[in-house]
Amino acid sequence: MSNAGKTVLYTGVTSNLFKRVYEHKHNLKGKFTQLYNCNILVYFEETNLSDAAINREKQIKGLSRTKKDALVNEKNPKWKDLSDGWYS
Repeated sequence: MSNAGKTVLYTGVTSNLFKRVYEHKHNLKGKFTQLYNCNILVYFEETNLSDAAINREKQIKGLSRTKKDALVNEKNPKWKDLSDGWYS
């Protein structure tokens, strides 16, 4: 998740992306994302293995900001909200 200015990136893990993004967009959970207004889904990965998801989250959190930006730019170069239209 990012904010409109692309100045903050939030990385998390969830078993229900649709629900978790909704919670971020409506400030229902996530103090960090509320504080920094991170409500734009710019990148996600999927797996059915919870251990793999947790390990990948830790790996991404350990990356430099430059490398995190590169991950987003590779799949979403315009940093569009990938959840546009999910809740209409």
